[in-house]
Amino acid sequence: MERKELLREPIRHVDFTAFDATPVIEAMAGMSFASRETARAASIFRRMVEDPECVVILTLAGSTSAGGCMNLYADLLRYNMVDAVVATGASIVDMDFFEALGFLHYRGTPHTDDAELRHLAIDRIYDTFIDEEKLQICDRTVREIADSLEPRPYSSREFIREMGRYLVGRAKKPDSLVETAYRHDVPVFCPAFTDSSAGFGLVAHQCARGASPSVSIDSVKDFRELTQIKIASAVTGLFMVGGGVPKNFAQDTVVCAEMLGKKVPMHKYAVQITVADVRDGACSSSTLKEASSWGKVDTAYEQMVYAEATTVLPLIASYLYHAGSWKKREPRRLARGLMREGDRP
Repeated sequence: MERKELLREPIRHVDFTAFDATPVIEAMAGMSFASRETARAASIFRRMVEDPECVVILTLAGSTSAGGCMNLYADLLRYNMVDAVVATGASIVDMDFFEALGFLHYRGTPHTDDAELRHLAIDRIYDTFIDEEKLQICDRTVREIADSLEPRPYSSREFIREMGRYLVGRAKKPDSLVETAYRHDVPVFCPAFTDSSAGFGLVAHQCARGASPSVSIDSVKDFRELTQIKIASAVTGLFMVGGGVPKNFAQDTVVCAEMLGKKVPMHKYAVQITVADVRDGACSSSTLKEASSWGKVDTAYEQMVYAEATTVLPLIASYLYHAGSWKKREPRRLARGLMREGDRP
């Protein structure tokens, strides 16, 4: 097949405001298995949003953004249901920022010749295709942003804020998560930021600078900043899509605060949506009850949902949106409290 034929049909991102999933969630509450888990997860998420003291942290791992949930995540920020984000670099840069620059993800198939895709400069995420040539433009844009900044170490949160600033007035696709986070002062952390298109752009930036001072990413500063949020927040809730580094990073803030001599409560609310097998001991599959043994998560309001996230996220998000609790919620604007002296407003 020709390249243009493979990159023909864009992924359509779900709009959870366009339908009301309330009757579905309410019906699922009376069912069993993943249906009941999903309904209870929606109920716990609603508790987070309705608790006036609760700071809600969204964690993202995997490729659900490219798979059709990109607008969903941005809308959770826009409608004030999420106060901070911890994600993989790919979710933020290769997917969200990439589309904000005007590029697309495309419907593909896992039943294809990957050697031929490589020849055509098409990357595959299961049944989703990405134009590698456009992804390299994303790499170069990250370098352009780095080149424009004061050469010093930045937390990923600081650098992603600069990406949001860059998009204002330039974005080909408005209202991306990165731009929305910038406009609403929602901090976005990527503890493994360079494991993404950003990494290529930053390497290019540093190589071009040679021995001169350059921009770098300080992941320890990320951990300190997110822990600062936990210390300042008596009540916190985690809504976790997938697992991996974002999940553990957000949970570990409780332990880090205690190490600093600050007695803080465990995360009061926690939901995780995953298909990971609990038997292999991996971070992605460790249950929330297991996290309680580490002092990270309380078990009064916790729910594991064993489902592929794109199948249940639209239902949960629609339920929360139509419940309307977010309309009365005070915006936290946590990024304002994290700005270092000298940061641009």
